[in-house]
Amino acid sequence: MSDLFNATPVKNEYSAKDIEVLEGLDPVRKRPGMYIGGIDERAYHHLVAEIIDNAMDEAVAGYATNIEVYLNADGYITVKDNGRGIPVDPHPKFPDKSALEVITTTLHSGGKFGGDAYAVSGGLHGVGLSAVNALSAHMIIEVARDKKLYRQEYRQGHPQTPVEFVGPVSNRRGTSVSFIPDTEIFGETVRFKPSTLFRMARTKAFLFRGVEIRWSCEPSLIGPDDKTPTEQILKFPNGVADFLDYLMQGRTAVTPKPFSGRVELPDNEGAVEWAICWPDDFKDGFSYSYCNTVVTPLGGTHETGLRAGLTKSLRAFADMSGNKKAADITADDILSTAGVMLSVFIKDPQFQGQTKEKLVTQSAARLVENAVKDPFDHWLSRDIKSANALLEFIIERAEERKRKKKTLETARANATKKLRLPGKLADCSHKETSGTEIFLVEGDSAGGSAKQARDRMRQAILPLRGKILNVISASNDKILANEEIRDMTEALGCGRRDKYNEDGLRYEKIIIMTDADVDGAHIASLLMSFFYQEMPKLIENGHLYIALPPLYRLTQGGKSVYAADDEEKERLLKTVFKNAKNVDISRFKGLGEMPPAQLKETTMDPAKRTLLRVSVPRKSTEEDAEESAYTAQMVERLMGTKPEYRFQFIQEHAKFVENLDI
Repeated sequence: MSDLFNATPVKNEYSAKDIEVLEGLDPVRKRPGMYIGGIDERAYHHLVAEIIDNAMDEAVAGYATNIEVYLNADGYITVKDNGRGIPVDPHPKFPDKSALEVITTTLHSGGKFGGDAYAVSGGLHGVGLSAVNALSAHMIIEVARDKKLYRQEYRQGHPQTPVEFVGPVSNRRGTSVSFIPDTEIFGETVRFKPSTLFRMARTKAFLFRGVEIRWSCEPSLIGPDDKTPTEQILKFPNGVADFLDYLMQGRTAVTPKPFSGRVELPDNEGAVEWAICWPDDFKDGFSYSYCNTVVTPLGGTHETGLRAGLTKSLRAFADMSGNKKAADITADDILSTAGVMLSVFIKDPQFQGQTKEKLVTQSAARLVENAVKDPFDHWLSRDIKSANALLEFIIERAEERKRKKKTLETARANATKKLRLPGKLADCSHKETSGTEIFLVEGDSAGGSAKQARDRMRQAILPLRGKILNVISASNDKILANEEIRDMTEALGCGRRDKYNEDGLRYEKIIIMTDADVDGAHIASLLMSFFYQEMPKLIENGHLYIALPPLYRLTQGGKSVYAADDEEKERLLKTVFKNAKNVDISRFKGLGEMPPAQLKETTMDPAKRTLLRVSVPRKSTEEDAEESAYTAQMVERLMGTKPEYRFQFIQEHAKFVENLDI
């Protein structure tokens, strides 16, 4: 770094010729994250959402009734609607180009700015289709208008042909878009997931009861554990109420019927549709909101309006009933354990960013509050018995919230008096949680090396004896009686299960540090299972990590390099030590045999180490909710009480094993 500042300045004139102007679709290819939120799997699936949203806009406007979504074996996705079809006549501003070519090759072009072509729409910025074109290796658009079929091809955003007249068609109309993402942008491994696309199509069908979506996928793309259908017609006449029924499968509610409805907004401003129930199983609720069929995972003003309308209505009902306990209920008390589906259709919505994750239209709060409040008043008054049961349920939530707050305040006031830590814990000296971490290590030997290698100010060490109890298949009494689990619970200070308290957590990071072998992996899996079942919020809030100690040390002369596994060892031998002779390769048998200086350098020094953060789906979208359910099934299958499930898993996956550490 000092050489950089002390170097002799190089003459470098900064002038107008250094200013680069990106034209056409170049900005999208140069900075795709600005338009689709990144270049990962979620981003290239967002391309499909953009095309489906365009088809849905035709349906919501009343011009399309059917949408087809087809995933081809060669990786292409096709979305076809029976709407009006993109115009193909010359554009008035660019008479040498068709309107179709202008829309696909020019940013901020489209029919959704003036409001004449679409009353409400999910596409607003005129970026979606052109961004898809820019980020596709190949795109084909076919348009059927006035009983004529037209076609145009593009590669990496550039037209390969003019709009060509294919021939007359008598029984077809609308737009068909087929494309495949560009590997230059998304990498060689880019591949659409049938399950993700199917969920996307199904969600759109739930959100607009007037559309039928026909899903199909090549059977060869469906994996052995994937339950995605190869073909299915998706049509839901009750809209989001059907969506709520689907998500509530297997759960019962406080009231016999959900609170659901649809209100057309005045002056043709759109509509508000909702479906809400209150599960009585005391598990977490779920909340999904949409604007013009576009999912808004970060919520926004429409959710604010819903919360206000429900809260005012329920408080008014409680006041008429003479129930004074309800005076302090909040929107969180009402909705934290509820199942909520909210869908709004409004003109000219304003979103936060091109990926439209949050609605920020200020008027939406008032529109939704007014739309929901009166129907909720009537719904409560129609069935007084159910309404009182719901009110008592929510008052119970409010009182529980108050109890937790009081307990927290008491715990803070008496923290120094109540604190009891296990004797094996080598605690850190820093008093604040921020910046601290605790290493869970296997055995006293590894614990001894870790204690010598640690930063005593911010790093704590808790040695664990052998393999901890498998909590997935153990009773609660057995879990409570286990010494290692008691030690971890006491050291962390946050409690477990329904008594988990985020503010009581004594460390910012909890790091599982086990040997880089099969036994170490098993211990790590047992520890992750413990946190998944006993302290899931700890994982959801991003506190759990896995350390990656090296398996090998390669030395030649004065040069030493570490390798995480056999693959990295071979790569280092072919690169760093290419043509080198007498390379000494040491395999670490365990962390306890690694000198403290090496353990610190490779695994514990925040400036040099690599950590894996353990995460679980947050249920912010339908896809996340299904992934969460799948995770729970896999944990039960691999760690539960039925060994035949594990045997079946081994049989199914044995053919994929390449190297065995035995």
